[in-house]
Amino acid sequence: MVSSPLKRRLRTGAWRDEQGAEVIEFALTFPLLLLVVLGIIEFGFMFQQYEVVTNAAREGARIAVLPTYEPDDAITRVDQYLDAAGLDSSLATASVGAPVALPVGASCAWTIDVDVSYPHPVTFLSGIASYFGGSWGTVTLSASSIMRTEASAGECP
Repeated sequence: MVSSPLKRRLRTGAWRDEQGAEVIEFALTFPLLLLVVLGIIEFGFMFQQYEVVTNAAREGARIAVLPTYEPDDAITRVDQYLDAAGLDSSLATASVGAPVALPVGASCAWTIDVDVSYPHPVTFLSGIASYFGGSWGTVTLSASSIMRTEASAGECP
């Protein structure tokens, strides 16, 4: 007696076969895995640029505290540092603050603050978010450096 293919599958348990389940599981988990990996890469690029912005602020403050330099020289040094690191200095915003008196014992020392900010476009994750109708846009990386001037301490104002 010849049985139908349906009866044969029910008898042998062929409907319980899990062939192809791995492909479905992979299709469900791969986008999440890809999101995590690209997030790690994006964070690495952002952290590298943050370190460059921090060092540029430090370099600008180092120049600004010297007695023979002007604030424009400090901003020029910030731009040079950003360009040397491969960042576009025209996108950066750098500012040199006015000297601030810092009480040290009975006298005052003067400090100068240099602030640098730089926009970091979130490239990898924005590409993935665009498939879902979202966007990460840009993240502004900001750093500040305060250094004491080379002039000797004097009386507080």
